[in-house]
This record gives sequence, C-alpha cells and structure tokens, in this order.
Amino acid sequence: MIDPGLFLTFVAAVTVLMLIPGPNVALITANSIAYGPKYGLLTVAGTSSAMVIQLAFTALGMTELLATAGIWFEGLRWIGVAYLVYLGILQWRAPAIDLTRTRPQPKSPRAIYLRALLVSLTNPKTLLFYGAFFPQFLTTSGDVATQVAILSTTFLVLALLVDGGWALLSGRARGLLAGRGQLRNRISGGLLMGAGTALALLRNK
Repeated sequence: MIDPGLFLTFVAAVTVLMLIPGPNVALITANSIAYGPKYGLLTVAGTSSAMVIQLAFTALGMTELLATAGIWFEGLRWIGVAYLVYLGILQWRAPAIDLTRTRPQPKSPRAIYLRALLVSLTNPKTLLFYGAFFPQFLTTSGDVATQVAILSTTFLVLALLVDGGWALLSGRARGLLAGRGQLRNRISGGLLMGAGTALALLRNK
C-alpha cells in the first residue's frame, strides 16, 4: 500500500496544482461565465475525459518502467521532488493571469465537450508532469501497479472536485478571478515549494 504520509502530501500537492489556473481552468471559467455552470461542468467532463486517457497511458508506462528501474527508482523520485520545487518557483514568478480574457466556445454541448477534450489532450507538459510527479509518492515496499492505480484514481477525483468547483463558482467570482492574480501566484507557488520540501524531508526519514 501507499505510505500514509506520502499519500497525504500527494493529495495536498495535487489540490494546489488543480487550483493554479492553466489552459483547462481558463476554458472552464470562460464557458461557465459565458453560459452558466452547466456548460462549465460540461467543459470539466471534456478535460476529465482527456485526463483518463493520459493517466491510463502514464500508469501503464510507469508500472513497466518502475518494475525494472531498480537502483534508479530513488533517483527518479528525487528528480520529482526537484521538479515540484521548480514548478513552485515558476508559479511564484509567473505573471498574473486574467481568466476572464479567455474566449468561451460556441454554445454547443458537442463543441464545448470536444474542445475541452482537445485542449487537455494536446497539452505537451501533461504526460511529462505525470511521469515526473507520480514516482515521488511510490514506495518499493508495495505493489507498484496498485499504488499507481490508487494515485491515478485519487488524482482524477480531485480534478473533478476542484475543476467542478471552478465551474460552479466562476460566474459569481468573476471579479475575484480577474484580480489578485499575483497574490494567487505567490500563494500557490509557496505551497508547491513547501510540498517539495516536505517530500524531501520524508525521503530522509
């Protein structure tokens, strides 16, 4: 099974990452503000469908890789720790994003779903992120395939909850979304760096 400390850190880190506005969040917010929460949730369905496909590919590849990685396993996890801290630094220094400037998609359920699926599938950083992020939270003492399956399911559930929250709240929080972007970046960046530091400390136990 997964180490409880690592799992809780995983949940915290994923939640922070999901709260950081990116292409998916921008599209969810734009459609929700323009057409209402129903269309925002439809956008979430599209981005989450893409996530299922990406997580499946990542899980299959990672299980195969980590089963044969041997002595490289711990090094790979330390690379993931460094990557998480690096993401935090980038987020801290990133320019503020105005989510209300993203244009909504045409008001067609099919178009909104397919566009959300395409936006999420074609993000070139996603698979790299999954590949670098997940190994940090795995241990060689348990079955790797089971651990990857649990983490993937947890990731998807958190994505549905957080992205669904963006869809439901964006219509009411338009003014808040438009401003205070720099403060949001500093908070999320600091939390990511803190998560990376926590992982480093867990590795030393």
